[in-house]
Amino acid sequence: MPDFDRFTLAIVDDIRDREQATDGHSRYGAYIGQHADDFHDDGQPLRPVNFAAVAWSVATSPVMSPGYVDVRPDVQPLTIHLDYDGRPVLSAKVGLRRQDLAHRPNSQLRALDWERDPWSHPDDKWPVLVGPEITDRPAVLLAATVLVPVPDSILLQPTAARPGRTLTHEAKQVVAALAAHANRVLAPLVDDLLGGAR
Repeated sequence: MPDFDRFTLAIVDDIRDREQATDGHSRYGAYIGQHADDFHDDGQPLRPVNFAAVAWSVATSPVMSPGYVDVRPDVQPLTIHLDYDGRPVLSAKVGLRRQDLAHRPNSQLRALDWERDPWSHPDDKWPVLVGPEITDRPAVLLAATVLVPVPDSILLQPTAARPGRTLTHEAKQVVAALAAHANRVLAPLVDDLLGGAR
């Protein structure tokens, strides 16, 4: 398990990528090859915002499992999408337990809440929360979606439109920049939302 902490939501794993590569270079590069049609626009390189979104989606679960980028288990999914104006946005979904709220729903309701994933280890510091298995009474499942804009400065214009070492290198560059941005800007917001608890 990667070494996540309060301010680390995404970890790029170049060592595992190289060690598990069937071509001896990059497992992520092989996945790029499998999704080659997503990495070009009629044979031309993608625009930087589209390239970032595609590179990130291929680098993370569920496309790659384990991903080239590991995402902290309690923050799922961590995605990139384009907003209404076509600007890239990092988006993280965070489950919130009612006891974490300043104002809780009526205590007489005794509603069910998020539960730890039964397949997780009891000592997991970043547990995955799941809905109750049995819903014999109302359930109040709160989740927050945290959005942060992606600055143009970390995007790059790909020079290649077909899989190969150049495209893989450029995809790795933008993915590493996005992971660093998530850790620098998104992680403190998530930590503040969770009150440093988990």
